[in-house]
Amino acid sequence: MKKEGVRLTEQELSVIEKLLSEIRYGSITIVVQDGRIVQIDKQEKIRLT
Repeated sequence: MKKEGVRLTEQELSVIEKLLSEIRYGSITIVVQDGRIVQIDKQEKIRLT
């Protein structure tokens, strides 16, 4: 059985690139369902020095 990977649309790719450029510390979680991105979460941490 061959499984296909997730194909990103231009909009999804643009959103992910924007989030990556904005975050300094934290994580970005991509939720996939039936081979499609259904949710993107950004958790940002603020470091106090």
